[in-house]
Amino acid sequence: MTIISLLLLASLQPHLTSTAHVDVGIVNGTEAKPHSRPYMVSLQKGCKHVCGGFLISDRFVMTAAHCMMKNQKLTTVFGAHDLTKNEGSVCIEVKSYHKHPDFNISTFQNDIMLLRLEKEVKQNDNVKMISIPTQEGDIKPDSACSVAGWGRLSLKGKESKRLMEADVKIIINTACMNKWKNYYSASQMMCVYGNGGRCSGDSGGPLICGDTAVGITSLGGPKVCNSHKRPKVYAKISAHLPWIHCIIGNVK
Repeated sequence: MTIISLLLLASLQPHLTSTAHVDVGIVNGTEAKPHSRPYMVSLQKGCKHVCGGFLISDRFVMTAAHCMMKNQKLTTVFGAHDLTKNEGSVCIEVKSYHKHPDFNISTFQNDIMLLRLEKEVKQNDNVKMISIPTQEGDIKPDSACSVAGWGRLSLKGKESKRLMEADVKIIINTACMNKWKNYYSASQMMCVYGNGGRCSGDSGGPLICGDTAVGITSLGGPKVCNSHKRPKVYAKISAHLPWIHCIIGNVK
C-alpha cells in the first residue's frame, strides 16, 4: 500500500508546486466503528488501496478526478473495514470512468470523478448509499462535519489498514483564500480543520456534514497533515450538480 501511494504521488509531482499536495489519510483520528460508514469505498489497483470513494447510487461511486491515472484500472471494494480481512466485502469492477472534463491537475479545479460500476451494488447493513446535496450552496462556517479514510496516520507514518475517522469544522471562505491564494476557488471548494483530519494516502473520500456528503478530498499542504497553515481543501459537490445529474442520467 505504501509503494502504491508513493507511486501515485510521484506520478503527480511534475504537476504540483511546492504548495499543493495530494492529500487524504486520517491523522489524530480514531478507528471507526466497523461498518458504521457503509457508503465508504476502497478504490484498489492490484488488491492495493490507492484512493477512497463513496457510493452515491446503485451504479455510481464518487471520488476525486486526480485518483485516475493514465491507463489505470480500478476495482471498487464495498463493505470493508479492515482491508487485510475479507469480512464479507464485495469487489466490483469499474465499467467506465467519468472524470470532469474541466479538471485541471495544476490547479485542482473540478477535482471530481464518477465511476460507473459493472453491475448494481446490492445494499445491506454494510453497504449503503449516501446522499449528496440537492441544490448548490455553501455550508455555514463552523458547521460540525467528519472525514474518514484508510490513509496515513501521520505525515511519514504508515497507512491504516482499518477505517479511521475524525471530526472537523468548516472554515470560512475568506480564511481559505488567505491561506491558499490563487489555488482556492470559493465557488468550487471548501476548507476544514479539526484536531484530527486528512493526511497523505488515499484521496477521493467524502466530507460528511449531517448525513450528506458535501465534499471530496482534494489537496492539502506538502509538509503538514493537519494545520491551519494549510487547511484541507475539498471539492464542493453542490457546485457540480448539473454535471453529476447529466452523467448519471445519460450513461447506460
